[in-house]
Amino acid sequence: MSLRLGDIAPDFSADTTLGHINFHEFIGDSWVLFFSHPADFTPVCTTEMSGFALDQDFFDSKDTLLVGLSIDSIHSHIAWVNNVKKNTGVLFEFPIIADIDMSVSKRYGMLQPGESETAAVRAVFFIDPNGK
Repeated sequence: MSLRLGDIAPDFSADTTLGHINFHEFIGDSWVLFFSHPADFTPVCTTEMSGFALDQDFFDSKDTLLVGLSIDSIHSHIAWVNNVKKNTGVLFEFPIIADIDMSVSKRYGMLQPGESETAAVRAVFFIDPNGK
């Protein structure tokens, strides 16, 4: 699937580090920064996610929700979030979607054609208050 500027962001339900969500209900009429990372417990992904977490107050002040995703399991996500908090003091307060069946990654085009189909690539979607 190829999303284009102006398309409505596809809706889905998923397990996250903050519980089960329906994406459109969760985001409401907020701005959203929806991003994927290849894998938990990797140095670059940890640095990127920590950067978002450290700027949480900025995003809150702009009525912007952060939502992460990888195809790791919810158990991996929770262990990783706890590990980062324990070792750095940084808490990821935004939901991280467990997309182990890659259904969300496929709907958003987060898998690189011709490359690994077992890891979401780094992708960022800016979703406006109208869901586009």
